[in-house]
Amino acid sequence: MALSEQEQIRRENLKQLRELGVDPYPADQFVVNVRAKDIKDNYEQNKLDYKNVSLAGRLMMKRIMGKASFAELQDTSGRIQLYLNRDEICPDEDKTMYNTVFKKLLDIGDYIGVKGYVFTTKTGEITVHVTALTLLSKSLRPLPVVKQDAEGQVHDAFNDPQQRYRMRYVDLTVNPHVRETFVKRSRIIQSMRNFLINKGYLEVETPVLQPIYGGAAARPFKTHHNTLDQTFYLRIANELYLKRLIVGGYEGVFEFAKDFRNEGMSRFHNPEFTMMELYVAYTDYEWMMNLTEEMIETICLEVLGTTEVQVGEHTINFERPWKRFTMFEAIEHYTGIDISAMDEAALRDTAKKLHVEIDETMGKGKLIDEIFGEKVEPHLIQPTFITNYPVEMSPLAKQHREEEGLVERFEAIVNGKELCNAFSELNDPIDQRQRFEAQLELGKRGDEEAMMLDEDFLRALEYGMPPTSGLGIGIDRLVMILTNQPSIQDVLFFPQMRLEQK
Repeated sequence: MALSEQEQIRRENLKQLRELGVDPYPADQFVVNVRAKDIKDNYEQNKLDYKNVSLAGRLMMKRIMGKASFAELQDTSGRIQLYLNRDEICPDEDKTMYNTVFKKLLDIGDYIGVKGYVFTTKTGEITVHVTALTLLSKSLRPLPVVKQDAEGQVHDAFNDPQQRYRMRYVDLTVNPHVRETFVKRSRIIQSMRNFLINKGYLEVETPVLQPIYGGAAARPFKTHHNTLDQTFYLRIANELYLKRLIVGGYEGVFEFAKDFRNEGMSRFHNPEFTMMELYVAYTDYEWMMNLTEEMIETICLEVLGTTEVQVGEHTINFERPWKRFTMFEAIEHYTGIDISAMDEAALRDTAKKLHVEIDETMGKGKLIDEIFGEKVEPHLIQPTFITNYPVEMSPLAKQHREEEGLVERFEAIVNGKELCNAFSELNDPIDQRQRFEAQLELGKRGDEEAMMLDEDFLRALEYGMPPTSGLGIGIDRLVMILTNQPSIQDVLFFPQMRLEQK
């Protein structure tokens, strides 16, 4: 592949550096004792603490002024101005480090380490007076130029989504706000983990490669284990393994799991995604609704300092309590049609009247789900629990204790999308077998998302599982909402994409 002019220049600079005896990729440790943000935030109050600083980061700007120059260094916390004086950088007669290396051979994007002391310029800018400079890594490709005018408007920004997602390493370098999104993602996960640990639940790990996939209605990715000569599937959920642990005697277990579903991609779906699943013995779905409200409210307060979040044009408030609807109440509220007593044929006719796209493989549960997703979900902006689903939609949930044909299940819908899913877990092994067999029949009709029959899981249930509630939260969806990002690709460091066209 032909090199651009800039790439050719940088390779020539690399060659000259080596000829001068400057190692462009040194192995020595460079000790950092402060970050740019710390200096900017604290220098005025504690000036004596910044008489001997050592920073490292990318060279993002340099302005040569003869014997003295200004530059800008960007580290993980932000940017800070540097001041360099030739005779301090090179106190001996040999001025090569300043006149040749810094002025001519260092390029924007190079990693450098600097030592010196902090002062304030005549214009009031906090600046590092550099007394020693070290090249830490030579950049052979130029960074995109991102300019900001006096009014704060950004020009020539690196903002093409395809480029940003493919080259996240560049995106993180030139778009600092993107780094902040992923810092918040990490803090959201940590807050959730701490909340659950403080409740006394055990964090565990379960298999990613599974001989039988289950725990959700989805198409799996399939692979082959050569030694065992056996087909395996990347997990679509970890539910059935976590419930095995409840059978084994743990009273509360959770896992942050990478799940994989071989389905379409969109702003809200990525083939690889992160779920947190929690199972707690001796509880039910009403108890789990209360815990879910408490946990999300706590995360908002810890990470954002408020329960109110701006998402697009909406201000969403996660303060407890959240609104609650049964599924049939919600459908009737937004369509004017009571579908609670309809059979499959009537549901099919109703879906057509509502202009909801369906196909012949769909059973009763799928038809209800399509009507709900098309006609109700988009209206549910504020956090809302949808409860009491039809049994056909929920093969792993316990029969409703009062309502025939329903199960004890809820989903939390926020900003028109499902955020979490939870059940009073089905622990009757005979009922569970019948539900699995009904799923097999749907598979024979062509439903590629129908569940498989897992004999080992049924065997586990036959040993006895206590009353249990389970919860699954889509971490990527939660992060999208709490960071006001429009696409799941914006909250994944490296989303799946089509092969790059050369």
